[in-house]
Amino acid sequence: MNIEDYRNYCMSKTEVTEHFPFDNDTLVFKVCNKMFALASLKRWEEGEAFINLKCDVDYAQELRAEYESIKPGYHMHKQQWNSVYIHTGELPRQLILKLIDHSYDMVVKGLPKKIREQYFG
Repeated sequence: MNIEDYRNYCMSKTEVTEHFPFDNDTLVFKVCNKMFALASLKRWEEGEAFINLKCDVDYAQELRAEYESIKPGYHMHKQQWNSVYIHTGELPRQLILKLIDHSYDMVVKGLPKKIREQYFG
């Protein structure tokens, strides 16, 4: 997966916007103004691509135990976020997409009911 594939996949989801709230390096994707994915463009360009994704606490532990390329979220809440290292080649594309979906779905599920009903039926 390259940075454009990652960006396009995130942007294809309902009510997603992209931001640089921290600096000019960290690309953040939000759904209804809540973060669900972020990545350092510089690290991606340097061949050390990883994505921080929100994750169910128990599922996060399972993933970390199964894959060396999934670690506690870099500069994030370690229980609720994973850093998914793309550059290692260990993770299949479909798993990466599934983890992006999972992060997005967790954030949507946490939105107020009124907003969920308005944008997601």
